[in-house]
Amino acid sequence: MTPDTIATPPRRIASVLIVEDHPLFCDALSITLQIVGGITSVRTTSSIGDCLARLAEGPQPDAVFLDLNLPDADGLDGLLKVRKAAPAAALLIVSSLTNPAIVNAALEFGASGYVPKHSQRQVFQEALERISRGEIYLPEGFTLNDPSTARQLAPTRERLESLTPQQARILALVSEGKLNKQIAHELSIAESTVKAHITVIMRKLGVQTRTQAVLTAQAAKFDSLAAR
Repeated sequence: MTPDTIATPPRRIASVLIVEDHPLFCDALSITLQIVGGITSVRTTSSIGDCLARLAEGPQPDAVFLDLNLPDADGLDGLLKVRKAAPAAALLIVSSLTNPAIVNAALEFGASGYVPKHSQRQVFQEALERISRGEIYLPEGFTLNDPSTARQLAPTRERLESLTPQQARILALVSEGKLNKQIAHELSIAESTVKAHITVIMRKLGVQTRTQAVLTAQAAKFDSLAAR
């Protein structure tokens, strides 16, 4: 994947939602985008949960600037949720995480590009110009892992995206080692309902056992990606 790859249809970017839990950096990025990009509407939020609530309330932004390291984000799970909630928006990763495998996976999971935190203003300006043309943006000199890694992750992304919010929550609890009885108690549902959900989850993920389901979920985690 190269910076010239078409990511989304061209669009005018006038409104941005920033998802960042460091207030000073969030304020600085907001000012930068208004200065270099002519952005007329900038909203900010500090968590995936609040971001999803804002997206549900509307209006939808033209672009989302997302930090991958957030308190309520588990690996690339937060990116998947935002991508699903704002399918038409450009989604630019602004993060201190620079591992090529993680960046590569973020692009495959629906990001429109990647900008390292604390980049110069002209970098953000170029990123805005690129994504407004529907292109993928990567900073100059940044190299990605073998593209085959991204192709291997594509089925995982599609399967995880097919889960409902309740199914995703149950899979997360299964990944924590929780038993059906414990999951039922935590979610205030019947144990038989948990079992039914897990059956559907395994079918959607194309696996036969709980362990295989957990391994599929872990494919979207930072630690497993960094080990590639």
